[in-house]
Amino acid sequence: METKAPQKTESKSDPKTIRASVSFPNDLYETLEKIAKEKKVSVAWIVRDAAEKYVNEQWPLLAGRG
Repeated sequence: METKAPQKTESKSDPKTIRASVSFPNDLYETLEKIAKEKKVSVAWIVRDAAEKYVNEQWPLLAGRG
């Protein structure tokens, strides 16, 4: 998985968010698309949810800060 430095562009909907560009292997992205379709949400939502769960699992004292 390849990541790039986050852009410093603020979101129009939430000025506290940062846009990041992430590259996924094709098979992983296809799986993310299937999950998103089943849940009727965007791939971005699935990725944010997974990232939040990962951080909460790795650093429980920071849970709820996102």
